[in-house]
Amino acid sequence: MIDTHTHLYVEAFDEDREEAIQNAISEGITDFYIPAIDSDYHQRMFDLEKAYPERVHLMMGLHPTHVKENFKEELDLVKYYLDARNFAAVGEIGIDLYWDKSFQTQQQHAFDQQISWAKSKGLPIVIHCRDAFDEVFEVLEGQQDENLFGIFHCFTGTMEHAKRAIDFNLKLGIGGVVTFKNGKIDQFLNKIPLESLVMETDAPYLAPSPYRGKRNQSAYLSLVRDKIAECYQLSATEISRITTQNAKAVFDIQK
Repeated sequence: MIDTHTHLYVEAFDEDREEAIQNAISEGITDFYIPAIDSDYHQRMFDLEKAYPERVHLMMGLHPTHVKENFKEELDLVKYYLDARNFAAVGEIGIDLYWDKSFQTQQQHAFDQQISWAKSKGLPIVIHCRDAFDEVFEVLEGQQDENLFGIFHCFTGTMEHAKRAIDFNLKLGIGGVVTFKNGKIDQFLNKIPLESLVMETDAPYLAPSPYRGKRNQSAYLSLVRDKIAECYQLSATEISRITTQNAKAVFDIQK
């Protein structure tokens, strides 16, 4: 299995990071895809990659909730790193109007700019969207072409949202929300082609049931997989195989 979205470098793992990673590996997780937040976390990301070079794959981007007054300086740094070295994706990027709407225009600009950089480098994008489906789709419409692809991270939308995202050549990142009683996506998930799904934890956030409300970790990806298997009436092995293939296709992994 591949965890396509996990923040293993954040403070929540400072006490037991190695143990959390080993637990995940023992659950069958081979690779960890690491989204960026902002410059405060870059060194932590690089340190994690150095410790696990075969398993940890970094993204670069500016998280929408961290688009503030200094967003242009932050974007300059993103561009610097994208030009300086290789990354697996540009992410996580997008629009979040749940916490704060005061930087909506700047969020849209940052999202649009980072999509352009991803396309110019042939990289996938990893999208964060909260209370902002219309706004995210509006930006994507302006960028839609054969070079646009990636993952709609932490997908929690409707069937209509799912179809629109897939039309933009995006896979849907399915995580702990699929196990929630009020998560809703489990009610229609099996109507979505399995080829359009990848699995993620978003650790340390959004832990699946029965750990909801506690710290999430990559080892819990197996709980997400089991719920998806239940939705599709397929074996856990088959879900692992297909979603791993899908993740490899997005991130262009040849192994």
